[in-house]
Amino acid sequence: MYYSRKRPTEDLPEEITAIWSCTNEKCNGWMRDNFVFLIQPTCVQCQSLMEKGEKKLSIVVNTSPFQKKR
Repeated sequence: MYYSRKRPTEDLPEEITAIWSCTNEKCNGWMRDNFVFLIQPTCVQCQSLMEKGEKKLSIVVNTSPFQKKR
């Protein structure tokens, strides 16, 4: 018999992160700024314009060589 015990989840460190949010009221799309490859991104869900903002998120590092230059 297989027995699985849930492991305690560790709290991931969070910080205020720059994001892009969809401007369409009916869409809840957003993305982290360090994962955007364009100067002015469009929403991948509804193709509306996006605006810059902030959100408290877990820390994630983008190691892609194609990320936009700051």
